[in-house]
This record gives sequence, structure tokens and C-alpha cells, in this order.
Amino acid sequence: MIRATQVTKKFAGLTAVDEVSFEINRGDVVGLLGPNGAGKTTLLRMLTGFVSPSSGDLEVAGYHVTEDPLEVRLRIGYLPETCPLYPEMRVNEYLAYRAELKRVPRRMIRKRVDDVREQCGLADAGRRIIGKLSKGYRQRVGLADALVHDPDLLILDEPTAGLDPNQIREVRSLIGTLVERHTILLSTHILPEVEAMCQHVLIMDRGRVVFSNSTEQLRKHRGSAFRILFEIEAPLEALQAEIGRFAAGQDLSLQAKEEGWILGNLSWSRPEDSGSEIFRMAVRCGWALRELRRERETLEDVFVSLTTRETDGGGS
Repeated sequence: MIRATQVTKKFAGLTAVDEVSFEINRGDVVGLLGPNGAGKTTLLRMLTGFVSPSSGDLEVAGYHVTEDPLEVRLRIGYLPETCPLYPEMRVNEYLAYRAELKRVPRRMIRKRVDDVREQCGLADAGRRIIGKLSKGYRQRVGLADALVHDPDLLILDEPTAGLDPNQIREVRSLIGTLVERHTILLSTHILPEVEAMCQHVLIMDRGRVVFSNSTEQLRKHRGSAFRILFEIEAPLEALQAEIGRFAAGQDLSLQAKEEGWILGNLSWSRPEDSGSEIFRMAVRCGWALRELRRERETLEDVFVSLTTRETDGGGS
């Protein structure tokens, strides 16, 4: 469905997307993740034809984005983070207008409008003025707009941004009903959304793809990694030196707290029991230990580990 080959986009000397390559198959539900400035929005704008790549090749449904932009747009339904609706129009009027723009045959427009209203929970909202709808309902109108021409690929950019918890649950449920008919690319900062809805994950950082695989493989990315959390009363430099004796090369953060106490967070990917090592160190050095526990690393931990590494000078 999507094939990107060495795609790069530069703006006035700034490289926003840097030689990105990946494939998304028909029927996949893919989560696009990355910190602010990672290049996600630029990639989406290239996919939808709003900007052109500086170099490389980008295909959607077998059509080249730069050579056949109209064919590509007809096969994409796009819900941007801020959906540009016409607040003075009624829902039916707006969706019919958008269907005509997207070349839905005139004899099919009314049926498609009825279908997407039903699909998006707007069955009773056809005659309502868009500007008087709640934000959650306006998001539903935007999604109905993205679906009205029955696209092969549905691109959703932060679809739950700014919604309250009930509205988020409703939109997630709605997206869940679309997975059987559409390939979906979901850009979001909310990791539980990816875990709940996506089969594959594409993580970008500094304009590059740093991970592209299934959500299951993402969970396994750090193997059986876990974190050791502890609070200890010790001199900071001495504590760093002692932990370095048995945990060299592991990720360690130490935060000074009140009255000489230090909060420690040690990421541990080796099979040895590092909790026991921390305890023996405290006994050997005569340091008080008031908390010691071990937790499995979460998807958030893996995401942070993939997007906070130092680069080798490439990317931006």
C-alpha cells in the first residue's frame, strides 16, 4: 500500500526527513510515533501530496506521489490534527460537498453521505450546524469526510488530540470498526492507542526511522529488560562509582532528594538479579536503603530509549 525508498525532505538547509525507507502492506494498521520535530508531519504531508520529496521515491497504492498526485489523493482519506471544517454548514451539506470534490459519482453521493454518517455515529446529526457541535462530534465529521470516497488508505494525524476521556474512548472505538475495510496509518503521541489498535509500529526520530516492525517486536526490543527503582542514603559520586562496578554500560539515572537521599533508576538487560546487587552494595557500604523494587520496562520506556540516543552527526 505504501512504499518509501530513501525519501528525503529539506527546507532551507534543514533536513526534516532523512533517507526514510519503509513498507506498509494493504490491510495493516500502523502507528506512526516520534517526539516533536521527528519528521512525522512532514512525512504525512508528502504522503498526501501537500509537499513533494526533495529526493527518493514514495508510492501509494502503486502510484508515485510526484508523478500521479491526483490518483494518490483519490485513494487517501486524511484526517489532520486540526480538521478544517466549515462551521456554518450543516453536516449533510458539508459531506455532500466534500464527496463531490472527491469525485464520488453524483448518483452515489447521497448514499455515501448516509453510509459514513451511520459509520461515524452521526446518523441523527445530518441537519445540525457543524459550528454548534461538540469537539468530539466535529472530529466525527472530519472522519466521515475522510471516509466519504471510500479510500484504500486512511491517514489519521493525532485523532484524539484535545478530546476528553469519554470522547477519546468513543473515537478509538470508532477507529476500531474501520480496520477491516481500510489500511490505516495512525500518527499519535499516545502510546496506549498504539498498543490498543495497531499491528505495526513506525518510530521516527530526528528525521529518520529508528524502528519499523510489529508491536509485539517492539515489546521484545529490549528483550527481558526491566528497571530497578531504589531510594538510598549515600554520597552521589560514591554511589555512581559503586554501581559502575557491577552495572557498567547499563542506563542509570540518579536524582538527589531531601537530606542526602537519592532516587535511582537502573535499566537492566542482563539476566543477573541486579536488585540483589543493589542490596549487597548498600550493606557493604553501610548505606540506608528504604525502597528497592523491580519493574518490567513498558512500551513507553522502549520508545524513550529509541528516541533519546545521540546521533552520529546525520539527521536533524
